[in-house]
Amino acid sequence: MTAQRPLVVVTDYLAEAGVENSVLGSVADIRMLQTHDEDVVIQHAPEASALLVFHDIKISEKTISKLDRCLGIVRCGVGYDNVDLKAAGKRGIAVCNVPDYGSEEVADHAIMMLLAIARRLIPSVDMIRQGGWNPEVAFGAPRLRGKAVGVIGCGRIGTAMALRLKALGMRVLFYDPFATPGLDKALGIERCFTLEEMLPQTQFVSVHTPLTTHTKHILNEKTLSLLPKGSYVVNTARGPCVSADGLLKAVENGQVAFAALDVLEKEPLEDERLRHHPKIVLTPHSAYYSVEGFTEMRRKGAEEIRRMLDGKSVLNLVNGHCMENPRFKLPANPLD
Repeated sequence: MTAQRPLVVVTDYLAEAGVENSVLGSVADIRMLQTHDEDVVIQHAPEASALLVFHDIKISEKTISKLDRCLGIVRCGVGYDNVDLKAAGKRGIAVCNVPDYGSEEVADHAIMMLLAIARRLIPSVDMIRQGGWNPEVAFGAPRLRGKAVGVIGCGRIGTAMALRLKALGMRVLFYDPFATPGLDKALGIERCFTLEEMLPQTQFVSVHTPLTTHTKHILNEKTLSLLPKGSYVVNTARGPCVSADGLLKAVENGQVAFAALDVLEKEPLEDERLRHHPKIVLTPHSAYYSVEGFTEMRRKGAEEIRRMLDGKSVLNLVNGHCMENPRFKLPANPLD
């Protein structure tokens, strides 16, 4: 009797599995669900040897409780706030991410958004398409060189952003309580140890943090009020890092001149106040994407699952702090 092959369940987002098949096809079957509904995933959970998860679905304890043979859940992307880490850890299931596929793309997108709002790109395009030709639509645009910009979160993407901002001749400050000591010296930028220290100095601020209990609404009505009047806000991290209500109040009272958001508290967008606001530029959670980056992300996600199935150490475990009786091989200790 032929042994049953492992089953990898791709929960959401993908309509085809060409990249994943190239990595996993020789050792596992792949099942595409294309769903936003966690109840659909639950139906397939008992059979799954691994889950490959994107950002369109939440994987909670009710799904994880049904993962009887699952070795791990790979969040195919950087953020993993849509997976219950503790519930998985309690059952010995790995949660891994793909942290290093799109740093350049997100930083490029954040720079694009900063330039677009600073240089009044959207109002200029709209005015011309409506038949006008008036350079005064750009009046009020600030010179960037020499201006101070604050980066919240200086990991891979925040660092890539800081280097791009330096190339524009901007004075770069950052706030990240978890950053390695001396990172400021290595990058030639300035470190601040509180938002209260950084924000009053910066006319521009760009968010590059994961979503945690500490970073949810890290920019809110109170912290936005610390910025100089007429500042600019960019968020390409996670939607809930910026309070929509707080941002709208800051824009309405002139504390924030313009904002640019690639991510929102609820996606797809439902808040019509944001959708139609003339001083808020939106993109549809697309900062991560390039042809090359998307393929790299999918390949690396599949490779992490392949390591699990082959009994090799995973590379990007994010729930090791709450792991009990792991079903998979833990990351190798480089000192061993």
